[in-house]
Amino acid sequence: QVQLVESGGGLVQAGGSLRLSCAASGRTFSSYAMGWFRQAPGKEREFVGVISRSGGRTYYADSVKGRFTISRDSAENTVYLQMNSLKPEDTAVYSCAASGSSYARRPIEYDYWGQGTQVTVSS
Repeated sequence: QVQLVESGGGLVQAGGSLRLSCAASGRTFSSYAMGWFRQAPGKEREFVGVISRSGGRTYYADSVKGRFTISRDSAENTVYLQMNSLKPEDTAVYSCAASGSSYARRPIEYDYWGQGTQVTVSS
């Protein structure tokens, strides 16, 4: 069992930056690829990016590529989402998730989910 708790959301102006954190409980953190998803009101959950178990590889959605960066700290059992050059269309609830698959991009491939944190980007 893995429990995930996100933090770091908030209100930011367009062009600004935020860093989200996802703290994981349990000793098997390194066994999971960690993904970030977001969901805006009235829209389906959207894949943002994923980082491999070792942290050596990442994969991003085209909509955030070049602006967002995922990293992980195995010593702290934490995964991060650094978001730069934020746009109003990035406004959503952001959730982290753990997957036993290497580069899972679909929500169904994820086993554990955090509760989410709100990110609001004003224009």
